[in-house]
Parts: sequence; C-alpha cells; structure tokens
Amino acid sequence: MRPDRRRLLLSVPPALAASCLPSFLMRAEAAKALPPAALLVPLTGDRAALGRSMARAATLAQGKDAKGLVVLDTGGTPGGAAAAARAALKRGARLILGPLGSAEVPPVVAAAAGMPVLAFSNDLALRESGAFLLGVTADQAVSPLLHYARSRGIRRVALLAGADPWGVQVAAVATVAAQREGLDLATAPTGAALAGYLRGDLAPDALLASGDLADAARAVGDSGVQLLGAFAGLDAAPAALTQIEGAWLSAPDPAGFRSFADAFEQQNGVAPGVIVGLAYDAANIAQTLRRAGSLDRSALLSGRVFDGVCGGVRFRADGSASRAMAILAVTRGSYLLAQPGSV
Repeated sequence: MRPDRRRLLLSVPPALAASCLPSFLMRAEAAKALPPAALLVPLTGDRAALGRSMARAATLAQGKDAKGLVVLDTGGTPGGAAAAARAALKRGARLILGPLGSAEVPPVVAAAAGMPVLAFSNDLALRESGAFLLGVTADQAVSPLLHYARSRGIRRVALLAGADPWGVQVAAVATVAAQREGLDLATAPTGAALAGYLRGDLAPDALLASGDLADAARAVGDSGVQLLGAFAGLDAAPAALTQIEGAWLSAPDPAGFRSFADAFEQQNGVAPGVIVGLAYDAANIAQTLRRAGSLDRSALLSGRVFDGVCGGVRFRADGSASRAMAILAVTRGSYLLAQPGSV
C-alpha cells in the first residue's frame, strides 16, 4: 500500500520539516520576516523628477518583494528628510536608503536613532558622520584614474579643478593620489591661458579636469596632452562624446550599467543616469541584507563586496567605501573599456 504523503508530512516535527527546506527558501522566508528598508527621496520640490526616478529604480530592484521597501518623501529639505526618517521608524524600517542631498544627511542620522543610513551623497566631508556614503566620491574617481595614467607612462599631470564642492574634493584627492603614484602635479591656468600652457615648455603629460570636459578638450586640441576626466557619468550622448574623443575617464563599467538602464528605460520610457542607478544598487543591498537575515551596521561592515550596476562597493568603518571603477577610453563616440574596475 502506498503511504499517505499528507500523513507522513504531518508526522514530521516542525523543526525537522523546516530543516528540510532548501536554503534559498529559508532565506526567502527570513527576508519576509524582517522589517523593511526605507527609501528617502524627494518626491516633491525642485528635485522631485529625480526622486521619482530613483523610487522607480528601487522598486525595479525589489521585484515581487513589495513589502521590503517603504518609499518616503523628503521634499528635498533637511527638515523634510528628518521627518521622513522619523516616519520610517514608525513604519518599522530598520535601514534607511537616502537621503539625496548632503545637507539632509546629518538630520537623518540624528533622527534615525542608530538605524544604518546609506546616503546617496558623495561628499567626503560626511565621513564619520554616522552615515555610509553610496555616492561616487572623488577618491573613487581620481585614484584609479591616476594609477592607470601612471601605468601608461604619464609622469606630469596638470590639474584643472573648479571651485565647486566636487572640484575642491577632486583637487584634495588628486594631491594625495599623485604623491602616492609618484606623479608631479601642477595647477593648470584657466581661461585663454590654458591652451598656451599645454603647448609650452612646462606642458604636462596629462590634464586632469573635474568640470566641463568639452571645454578642456578644446584647449587640449592637438597638443598631445592626454585628457583625464574624473567621473563624467555614463549618460552622455554620442554627440557629446565626440567632443572629448581620446579622453580617459573613470566610471562604473558601462556593460553592467547597461543591463539596468535597458530594463529601466523599457519600463519607464526614459534612460536613467548614474544617481538613479545608485538607488537601484541601494535597494539591492537592502535585499541582500534581508535575505541574510541582518539589517544592521555590522552586516554592512562585514567586509563583503556588494555588487552593483554602479560598481561593487565595500564599506569602511568611517562610512566611506571603496568602489570598482573602470577606466574608459572615449573612442569614436562611445566608451571603450581600457581597464576593468576592482575593489
């Protein structure tokens, strides 16, 4: 007589039955039991369009796990971000993804009451703030670029950095990275004097620019100086890339980003930029932690590399991160992978 399978299953002790489940099912059940993560982005205000795109990207990463993410509006202000963090606590969240703006980070950390905060800011001044920085920072962009340049025979680099926060941080990081690589670093003149400097007796081997690469490329022209771009993003149109033909850029590997970008554009009708990709990566990090059964600071500092379309990241205790940034050569209006990124 064939055994009654229902009676057989009912006779198995619950603990033993659970131990017989495949490990991936057990991880899925653990994720369902854990509290959600909260995405804090501006859904109203000046940056609402960007915030809504970030929310769509995070939702795309979540897939069918709709209960794993709560989306809250910051309004794009420090006060609104703090209120959103308090609302996240009330909704039972145990991990915050966001906020977007640098000025919003300290109020969110204060309101989070010890909850881990994965901020989208790239402001290195926020190290030791209590937040983890998920934005692409100046050290992630400049250090691998200068290391690659050194390996290709570059010895003298001129720095063309703006007075904006990104330019200031690029200049600070470049000074340290150049010393580490044994490069001579000088400050390039601005304006009309730049083209003459690049063709004079003190001309550098390369020009590292933090701002408008098209302007820098026009000054470089036929001087023979190599143009280096510190993270120009991956959303430049082919027509824009033709203006910086031959430049070396640091950026996430476009092959990994492209698969996300295609899926996002198919669903939403517009192409995403890197910041939107960071929201996708943040939601994937949250899912990874939920599947592992741990939404806390120690899990983020476990030493593991969290894969992402904007490059894999490994977090440090001060809140900064190392990131896999590729070196790209602009060739015939497109990106050519010159060197893959590594963490």
